[in-house]
Amino acid sequence: MDSVTPRFLTAALYQFVDLPDFAALREPLQSLCETQRVRGMLLLAPEGINGTIAGEPQGVHAVLAWLRSDARFAALQHKEARAERMPFYRMRVRLKREIVTLGVPGLNTARNAGTYVKPEDWNALIDDPGVVVVDTRNSYEVGIGTFERAINPHTQTFAELPAWVAQQSQPGGVLAGKPRVAMFCTGGIRCEKSTALLKSQGFEEVYHLEGGILKYLETVPEEASRWHGDCFVFDERVSVGHGLVPGHHQLCRSCRMPLGETELQSPHYVPGVSCPYCHGTRTPEQERALAERERQMQLARLRGQEHIGAQQPCHPARTAAKDAGDDGMGGAT
Repeated sequence: MDSVTPRFLTAALYQFVDLPDFAALREPLQSLCETQRVRGMLLLAPEGINGTIAGEPQGVHAVLAWLRSDARFAALQHKEARAERMPFYRMRVRLKREIVTLGVPGLNTARNAGTYVKPEDWNALIDDPGVVVVDTRNSYEVGIGTFERAINPHTQTFAELPAWVAQQSQPGGVLAGKPRVAMFCTGGIRCEKSTALLKSQGFEEVYHLEGGILKYLETVPEEASRWHGDCFVFDERVSVGHGLVPGHHQLCRSCRMPLGETELQSPHYVPGVSCPYCHGTRTPEQERALAERERQMQLARLRGQEHIGAQQPCHPARTAAKDAGDDGMGGAT
């Protein structure tokens, strides 16, 4: 590795696969990651695996090779990115009911997902006026960028999507009559599960963007793109644009909302303490604690050290922590 190449490799991955013995995988996977000095978050559930890991390239590749040595993960795909700094503080392998929470019992995404559409074929699909285009992400993500003609369900969590589908399937709704539907998300996991939801309800022509928005922005030239704005990602980049170039957003360290130029110029924006979304929601004690945390983080940066602060309170409108499996790195996000 030369001096120009960033030191750390980040890999975002997910796969829907029947995994009845998922709990037995936790300890060996956690131990392997620690041995290889790999950090991040991996979720295991009966429906598969999802998450993002980072470390020295040889360590990350060792973990991926171990997973693929299991025949069920032989086809596991991942997305890579480089980073100058380690993007995670610790490694956690967690057991979950679902690798991305939708809350629909009996849904089998591995066997019943919709049809993949490659990024280079996506424009032709969503340009068709007979196709309903649905953004399956949460409102704060849609707010900073989306595709032309895409419908925003205005959800705060992925688990709210089934109710929206039920409502819009009624007479007069955008899904009434079971039209052709194209669904997308950051990295592919949410739209894949969403298409399984629609197929379970009788929709016959349901499509989802293979590799998600990230693969589209990486693959499709900007001059041919139907994408507008930035794409929110679940890591320190906050957002990316065409070519996966880091976008123009910062993260509020208080409520974890993405902040654009307008929000950053607001009098309610205090680095590490508040922004227009969470201003006035903290007690004076919480604000003092957040201010001190920000001061300690700045001092740690000046010393070239990592700083792990106390867990921050969550903003009611920003529940990505609960949706941690939404899209690693945008969970392969």
